[in-house]
Amino acid sequence: MAISSVLWSPEALGLWGPRGRKLSPRQRVSTEPVAGVLEDPPVARPLPRSFPTRAAAIADSRGGSNVLSYHSSASEAVTPYAMALVSADSRIAELLTELHQLIKQTQEERSRSEHNLVNIQKTHERMQTENKISPYYRTKLRGLYTTAKADAEAECNILRKALDKIAEIKSLLEERRIAAKIAGLYNDSEPPRKTMRRGVLMTLLQQSAMTLPLWIGKPGDKPPPLCGAIPASGDYVAKPGDKVAARVKAVDGDEQWILAEVVSYSHATNKYEVDDIDEEGKERHTLSRRRIIPLPQWKANPETDPEALFQKEQLVLALYPQTTCFYRALIHTPPQRPQDDYSVLFEDTSYADGYSPPLNVAQRYVVACKEPKKK
Repeated sequence: MAISSVLWSPEALGLWGPRGRKLSPRQRVSTEPVAGVLEDPPVARPLPRSFPTRAAAIADSRGGSNVLSYHSSASEAVTPYAMALVSADSRIAELLTELHQLIKQTQEERSRSEHNLVNIQKTHERMQTENKISPYYRTKLRGLYTTAKADAEAECNILRKALDKIAEIKSLLEERRIAAKIAGLYNDSEPPRKTMRRGVLMTLLQQSAMTLPLWIGKPGDKPPPLCGAIPASGDYVAKPGDKVAARVKAVDGDEQWILAEVVSYSHATNKYEVDDIDEEGKERHTLSRRRIIPLPQWKANPETDPEALFQKEQLVLALYPQTTCFYRALIHTPPQRPQDDYSVLFEDTSYADGYSPPLNVAQRYVVACKEPKKK
């Protein structure tokens, strides 16, 4: 939970210099240490004038419009913001307590079913010793396996409830982070933004990929949109705080796909406002829906849902390692296990065959490419 709470925090995503996107992917790779923070003093940021309206919108999205209300000054806005933080922290504490109880129930259920599993094993051993399967053993095993199946389903239901609690906690932490970002206010656990080395951002992106939840459906369930390679539905609108691949124009006029965070969406204009992750708060882009590709919200399990993964030689957009840019690539090898990454071949004219050697990219940062494959 500690990682999730700070993963996309404003202070973690500090400001860096120009990305230098005219360079080739290999030249753009970060060579800085994996982590580290510059010693520059933090700079206080004024409260945005739009805070009351936008903060209230976040409260409304959770059915808590009475928590954040409209105010005309920054000083008046501090109180509802503090109230929202207290409310979120209180709910998170409740959920953690409930999660702890569910984990205890899981262990109790597992211990209770252990006796039945031992009986199954012993029954099979007796059958092997006697070298026969009598009607008695058939009846006994049928009953034991029926009980074992019921025990497994009970444990599975408890685990699903625990996963739901974790998802709710992560959602609350994300809403809390967005509210803090809009308000420009921080408490002791969320200090003002500090300028950090690029290596810190790269580490946070890796952590985000590692903590992306694995889709675990019930028997017969199909993976939902935004699970692995499954795209979002046609009417899907990304929420504030969601990470997306965004097609933007660089200073030289070239277009490129960057990693960005959604700020807002206007239904009137059908356009998004997004922040460049590498220049958060400094580079804001207004883009149409066709220039936005939502990133996966779940990892697909290759062992149960292989159809939800990109297949070998399929054209994709993948985040080049140690950068915040997406490039065209071919799938070299799909993941074989839930924790595996894709192995991809990036288009790169500096190589004789036009493709880089295989590089690993997490499911989180691989999306469909609708452009035709280069010949």
